[in-house]
Amino acid sequence: MPARCLIIDDESPAREELRHLLGGFDDVVVVGEATTAEEAQVLIGSVAYDLVLLDIRMPGMGGLELARWLADTASRPAVVFTTAYADHAVEAFDLEAADYLVKPFDAQRLRRAVDRALEQRAEQQQKEPTDPLPREPTGGGDPVARIPVHKGGRILLVEEPRIAFAEAARGYAYLKLITPNVGQVQLDDDRLLTSYTLHDLEERFSATFVRTHRSYLVNLRHVREVVPQVGGTLVLVMADRDRSQVPVARRQASELRRRLGV
Repeated sequence: MPARCLIIDDESPAREELRHLLGGFDDVVVVGEATTAEEAQVLIGSVAYDLVLLDIRMPGMGGLELARWLADTASRPAVVFTTAYADHAVEAFDLEAADYLVKPFDAQRLRRAVDRALEQRAEQQQKEPTDPLPREPTGGGDPVARIPVHKGGRILLVEEPRIAFAEAARGYAYLKLITPNVGQVQLDDDRLLTSYTLHDLEERFSATFVRTHRSYLVNLRHVREVVPQVGGTLVLVMADRDRSQVPVARRQASELRRRLGV
């Protein structure tokens, strides 16, 4: 499995450049981005990352302080600092960072840093096997994924049963909720953005979620109607407040009919 990577940088162009460079690496997949250390802490509480690319100077908690916090977490991901400042390298390596990259750097330099980080991670796992991803039990004891979403400068955790479907959106995904309530927080919108891709969500969700189309992942528990279309495709009418319509590709239609018993 590719290593799960989290990018932490308060500058959008820097995050985009890192995502672009990492896109050429088969052994790494970016499954989260954060603009602050505090936001990263929430994401790290939901996903067991293998690798963190971390800026030094950010609003609020700095990268060095976050690295100290990471060293005490259960997953203890490998850390590679990516920064415009060369004057913190000694402190970074004192914190057992795998590498320290000064911007700008190219794909070849990043490749060496990632290799070093993955080697460090492998050695750590041999010494201290990590636990599975943290999940919260339902009444029946089955795991339930909680997905972080961004809303008004906050990060909210949405439980899997509240999600009707996920829709791909340029490297991210939107979640359509059955209810506008997330925990005790009242929302004006039930369509929320998450930093996960549709592929990431497919790996995290339970078997009740099915890929109906390259751009949609559907919770079968919330399908209200199945509408046949010309050419063998289907349209699903969901149980959210908008009665959203989700397409089903022809190659997925037979399996979906079987799963739904129609």
